[in-house]
Amino acid sequence: MSDRTPEQSADVVARLRTAFATGRTKPLSWRTSQLEALRTLLTERGEELAAALRSDLGKSREEAYRTEIDFTVREIDHTLDHLADWLRPRPAPVPERLSPATAHTVQDPLGVVLVIAPWNYPLQLLLAPVVGALAAGNCVVAKPSELSPATSRAVADLLPRYLDREAVAVVEGAVPETTELLAQRFDHIFYTGNGQVGRIVMRAAAENLTPVTLELGGKSPVFVDRGTDIGVVAARLAATKFMNAGQTCVAPDYVLTDPDTAAELEQALVKALHGLYGEDPATAPDYGRIINERHFDRLTGLLDSGRTVVGGTHDRADRYIAPTVLAGVAPDSPVMREEIFGPILPVVEVADLDEAIAFIGDRDKPLALYAFTESDTTRERLSRETSSGGLTFNLPVAHLTVSDLPFGGVGESGMGNYHGRYSLDTFSHRKAVLDKPLG
Repeated sequence: MSDRTPEQSADVVARLRTAFATGRTKPLSWRTSQLEALRTLLTERGEELAAALRSDLGKSREEAYRTEIDFTVREIDHTLDHLADWLRPRPAPVPERLSPATAHTVQDPLGVVLVIAPWNYPLQLLLAPVVGALAAGNCVVAKPSELSPATSRAVADLLPRYLDREAVAVVEGAVPETTELLAQRFDHIFYTGNGQVGRIVMRAAAENLTPVTLELGGKSPVFVDRGTDIGVVAARLAATKFMNAGQTCVAPDYVLTDPDTAAELEQALVKALHGLYGEDPATAPDYGRIINERHFDRLTGLLDSGRTVVGGTHDRADRYIAPTVLAGVAPDSPVMREEIFGPILPVVEVADLDEAIAFIGDRDKPLALYAFTESDTTRERLSRETSSGGLTFNLPVAHLTVSDLPFGGVGESGMGNYHGRYSLDTFSHRKAVLDKPLG
């Protein structure tokens, strides 16, 4: 069962704060036991969770395990392998004028934290931050997305069965429940979603001077350099753009390339999509659906932004939009004005790398920037002359799977980061300790 009603929010937070004050969450043994229990939940109830993801987003069993269940298990395993080492005090040198003295830093848990998850990866993007919060020794309120109701119900049912009920709570609900939660005093708020709601979260957090981590989104561009293997480019673009029907915060949002490469890429993408999903993606078992009718209507309104190379068909009753590639897209067209967050890939023509860099720099800093290139000069220039949350060459989205890399945005695409040790840092306070003998 979950803590469901808005009236309970204050009581839930108070109960968790009382539990934290006892010190029960601080020992390494408690942290590892909770992480192991969460791992057991995911392995024992994987089929149940995969069915919920199928109900909400049309995810195949394979995709549910690969991108949500197993992804989170790997994050837990990495944390369990390294947590004791991460928590060891770090010595710091002491200036000679203070000698004799010793100094070090320790990782202190923050207290009671709130994790608010989105609907597109409703399991992974809820539980991966929870992994970090538990590893850091915090009590946690987990708020799943109401737009993925089957997954929300499953999490609300299962989490209290496996984790410490005195230290972890699930609060379900929509805007009223979230608003009531945000009115409470937390020691950290971790929000994944869009910038509009991110601003609401920040305003609410400011009332209590609560630090926040915002994992937002934005239009993640892909630069395709001249002379690259277009067959490989198309295969990797199609696989990463259209996973989860394009509803991925780090999905390639649009392509920048020169006119000759664009023409070659168009035909390669048609071939790649047929290889992935067959002639009729509506019948493909591995192709998902749009989360709801509101997002479906928004996306179909973008389909006239360019010439349709492939796809373009849709069925509102089934929340289906075919994987679609648009060519000849103008920089000011509707599809270029907002994060697409769906199965539409625009191709925008630029003269060269100089124009691509200028194009990227004139817009909000993206959550991710991708480039297909074999040129060291291109790599160096993109690294030096652009700003983004992450930069990946030749395989979009892959940086998200490396636990030792921080994941997060910059500017409009977010603030703060997590995964691996970076999650521990996000949910901890690094406390300075100095010891000077009285003598």
